[in-house]
Amino acid sequence: MSITRRDLFRLGALAGAAALSANVLGAAAPTPPPAAARPLRILILGGTGFVGPHQVRYALARGHKVTLFNRGRRTREWPAEVEQLTGDRNEGALDALKGREWDVCIDNPTSIPFWVRDVGKVLKGKVGQYVFVSTISVYADSTALDADETAPLAAYTGKDVMKETQTSLRADMSLYGPLKAACEAEARKWFGDGTTIVRPGLIVGPGDESDRFTYWPVRLAAGGDVVAPGDGSDPVQFIDARDLAEWMIRLVEAKATGIYNATGPDYTMRTDAMLYGIRATTTAGARLHWVSTDFLAAREVAPWRDMPVWLPGSGETAGFARRSIKRALERGLTFRPLATTAADTLSWFQQLPAERQAKLGAGLTREREADVLKAWQARQAG
Repeated sequence: MSITRRDLFRLGALAGAAALSANVLGAAAPTPPPAAARPLRILILGGTGFVGPHQVRYALARGHKVTLFNRGRRTREWPAEVEQLTGDRNEGALDALKGREWDVCIDNPTSIPFWVRDVGKVLKGKVGQYVFVSTISVYADSTALDADETAPLAAYTGKDVMKETQTSLRADMSLYGPLKAACEAEARKWFGDGTTIVRPGLIVGPGDESDRFTYWPVRLAAGGDVVAPGDGSDPVQFIDARDLAEWMIRLVEAKATGIYNATGPDYTMRTDAMLYGIRATTTAGARLHWVSTDFLAAREVAPWRDMPVWLPGSGETAGFARRSIKRALERGLTFRPLATTAADTLSWFQQLPAERQAKLGAGLTREREADVLKAWQARQAG
């Protein structure tokens, strides 16, 4: 049997990820990070969702003082003292923030511009740095390759951006990018040169309730025949929530302002490298079947939703997973190995209640996957 260049590529990815997986599964607890040179007073808006808890724990480990502001609906246990302030930005209830000062404010959950405006009215002149967590979805165009932070942004074209609410956003997710772009503009209006804007790509890892990456470790660990998208050559970008959270704390320690695309890894990762790498963290021996993009479209198998992480690497989405992250790398963004993220995500998922595990929020059901694979094999045979 002849070995093609693609076979070598896949075998290399497999072997490398297997070695990393062995290190992950046999590794001791991570070494605590060193203390920061100067302790900061950090206000985190939100802080109990997906990324926030990682920020809190890392900030505490670095010796910072942390205050959370949210509605108080989620309880978390922290390894050290965390101040909790309660309010509701939907209702403009920000009294708990008034008359206070912090070195930095990190705004995690905001997608609505009036949330930024209201916080700006209270915190302008009261925080030295304001960090807004945006998204790479703010860009107007996803066709250009290696586009950086200067690329044009999506424009909001509605009547009054300050009247948009979470309800209207949930009803029309096409507003997500334009509203985030409007939030960025509002942040700069209130906080000026003290503004830091972080634009993450797909955020993944343990704790992600969307299952937009989780699907793959779970599905590949189940073994059997697995539908994989395209021919494996399309690029993918994503970032572990822990890498994002920890880097953001280091950003504020350095007082780094400006705009940063925050996704990864720090090299071009292909879809086949991702899936074979994830597979190598399991012992199930799943069999990947690469199904063409055209066939998937004909069977109404949607990129991103049914085939998570993946978008076609051509046409309108050619540049979506090819965003330049040069600025973030220069500011010290680092990445865990894929095997670590995959193994930790699977471990977290397997500890969830059985009813939750039975209902993945993304990816194909096993029944639909079998139907797609049967039709694909029939076409290949014909």
